[in-house]
Amino acid sequence: MARWCYRHRLVVLLLWVGALLGLGTAASTAGTDYANVFSLPDTDSKRAYDLMEKAFPDRAGDTDTVVWKVDAGTVRDQAVRSRIQPVLDRIGGMKGVGGVTSPYSGAQGAAQISEDGRIAYAQVTFAEQANAVPKELVQDVVDTARSAERAGLRVDLGGQAIQRVQEPPTGLAEMIGILAAAVVLFLAFGSLFAMLLPIGIAVFGVGTGLFSTQLISHVTDVPDLAPLLATLIGLGVGIDYALFIVTRHRRGILRGLDPEESAATALNTSGRAVLFAGGTVCIALAGMLVTNLRFLDGVVIGTSLTVVFSVVAAVTLLPALLGFLGPRVLSRRQRRKLAAEGGREPESASGLAARWSAGVQKRPRTIAVMAVAVMAVLALPVLSLRLGATDQGNDDASTTTRKAYDLLAEGFGPGFNGPLQVVSSGGDTDALVRGIRATEGVARVAALPPAGGVTVIQVVPTTSPQSEKTDRLIDALRDKAIPDAGVQAHVGGVTAISKDFSTVTGDRLPLFVATIIGLGFLLLMVAFRSVVVPLTAAVMNLIAAAASFGVLVAIFQWGWGLDLLGLGKQGPINAFLPVIMLSLLFGLSMDYQVFLVSRMHEEWVHTRDNARAVRVGLAETSRVINSAALIMVCVFLAFVLSGDSGAAMAGVGLAAAVALDAFILRTALVPAAMHLLGNSNWWLPAGLDKRLPHLAVEPAEETEPVLVPAQGGATAVHGFVRDAAGEPLDGAVVTLLSKGGRQLDRVTSLADGSYIVSVPAPGTYLLAATAPSYTARAGHVLVSDEPLVHDVELTEGEVDAVN
Repeated sequence: MARWCYRHRLVVLLLWVGALLGLGTAASTAGTDYANVFSLPDTDSKRAYDLMEKAFPDRAGDTDTVVWKVDAGTVRDQAVRSRIQPVLDRIGGMKGVGGVTSPYSGAQGAAQISEDGRIAYAQVTFAEQANAVPKELVQDVVDTARSAERAGLRVDLGGQAIQRVQEPPTGLAEMIGILAAAVVLFLAFGSLFAMLLPIGIAVFGVGTGLFSTQLISHVTDVPDLAPLLATLIGLGVGIDYALFIVTRHRRGILRGLDPEESAATALNTSGRAVLFAGGTVCIALAGMLVTNLRFLDGVVIGTSLTVVFSVVAAVTLLPALLGFLGPRVLSRRQRRKLAAEGGREPESASGLAARWSAGVQKRPRTIAVMAVAVMAVLALPVLSLRLGATDQGNDDASTTTRKAYDLLAEGFGPGFNGPLQVVSSGGDTDALVRGIRATEGVARVAALPPAGGVTVIQVVPTTSPQSEKTDRLIDALRDKAIPDAGVQAHVGGVTAISKDFSTVTGDRLPLFVATIIGLGFLLLMVAFRSVVVPLTAAVMNLIAAAASFGVLVAIFQWGWGLDLLGLGKQGPINAFLPVIMLSLLFGLSMDYQVFLVSRMHEEWVHTRDNARAVRVGLAETSRVINSAALIMVCVFLAFVLSGDSGAAMAGVGLAAAVALDAFILRTALVPAAMHLLGNSNWWLPAGLDKRLPHLAVEPAEETEPVLVPAQGGATAVHGFVRDAAGEPLDGAVVTLLSKGGRQLDRVTSLADGSYIVSVPAPGTYLLAATAPSYTARAGHVLVSDEPLVHDVELTEGEVDAVN
């Protein structure tokens, strides 16, 4: 497939451009139909909502608030009223505004003025829900209300519709993330064309994924959170997958391969790993379905579609683009150096990555202990994790929504921003009101006129919506006040829904985690024919999750660095975040595990030397994994600028998770643990091995050619094994393997260092030599009809060259 795409590159490019433009045109014509269908079956707040909807079906529009405060006098003063009332009248007359409830409208409005008379509010009810209200209308409301300000009179606005006009321009976070990724890619590749390749693949993958999600929103419920998360994950995996393949392709060209052959080899090795890694991400995302939280179904659809398109772009569009570039995928300096060296760069694992890999092999216990200690310290805050919901009280202090929130809390109490709704459908309502009023933690109680046999009682707590005391008040109303009154009633409202959602999520989280870890374990076991490797990956994933949530708690719940990051005020962790973040985290960390271990497994199959396999695998993949992780961190952190507190929290959490996973776990703890475990890394019970299907991440071994003995008998490779000083090495083990990794002959060198291995037929073979206290060395040898003389030099304290 890679060769076909390479040779028919113009056709492939035109097909992708046509698909992107076609989907984009269709999506633009159809528009969006995102639906935030949030339902928590079998919860008390859901039953309260159902009763409310039945009794008051016309309360569908979003209700926002205009709040004003005077520095001197009261809001009842004629000078204040004469500035505010005309503004409210103009807002009420705007098309799309259902009505305005003013504090100057008689006895009912008097309740909208604080006790000291310095703060008042008006409620603006739109004809549509917040997401459907045109931004132009919302901006007109904001500008009109703010026009009443003067010295000594502050005006601010709060509500979901108002919050939308404070968000930065759409696409700002994505653009900053892409620019940061471009800088990292240019530093890694040193080539403008090579830098553009991963970004182009990500743009095509994310673009087609988002347009498809937009079209699907017309046939199923997709929340407006889905495209944001799809962009978040799509940019990360799209750039990373292309990065892995391009890196392998560049390495092939540097080692003398023709560009087409190099591209085919890259797709047949790293491309396979990309397919497998993309599958693990989709499976991890699909794990959200077991939570039975139906509003997450659309999130699964949007994010999975984007990942699938990113993978397909990486394995079809990327080889076509490589065909257009040819050798220009290398930097000019690399091309000049390659030409000077005869079209082939010496093959060796060198530099910082190689030295680090050798260091991990020498001190695996020390490195493992240090890595575990760092992760444990970072995970400690997770013990105080509290799930909840963020509101406008967590916005940045400079925003009008946060200012309005604080003014309402100042004038009417902290619980005013999250009132509870006790919905009664039968019984003595007066007794219920008396019981609620007597409950500790209640500031005010007001029963609204009944409708359709349903009475709504507004309950204002003494504490803020995010306070644990408010949660205890909800429990007290449900467990004591309502049963004591002997009525049929349920506690609803945004605060109660948030509490129920946190409870439901917490109850279903263990099943969710067990599902995605179990599926990941099975996939890795089938891929790498090992029980220990997937078990190690599962443990590492749990460690990464604990540490990343510890970072989240320290920043967003404890408030460490919130002011520095400009992320508002501390509060609980969004209840939906563990499910979404763990899905993405397990999928992404599995990517790095696959790329790291697939290279180790490839070396293990060829040499059956665990120490060498781990060392070479780490030396050759750690640099690209760290570059990929750095790109992911940049993309995720850019979503702090999205203006959405949930996206900012997810971005910081995922950035921390990816950084810890790549820089500490995959680069240090995993290889250290694999060195300590030795050959048991690759253990799989024989009975299980026979029953498991064969799903190799690496390409299948090439069919061995029919070996025809050379004329005059079998040929051979012979020579001497010496150290760096030229002294013969006695007892060195020399192994001859086929290109597919099958052992053909194995001998031990004599006292003078000489060895001889028999070769069944002319061809290319892999010759490996090892000796105690010396670094192993392996390389390909080309044997003709005549015996080949091949001396091997082993050195101490040096990373082996992989020729």
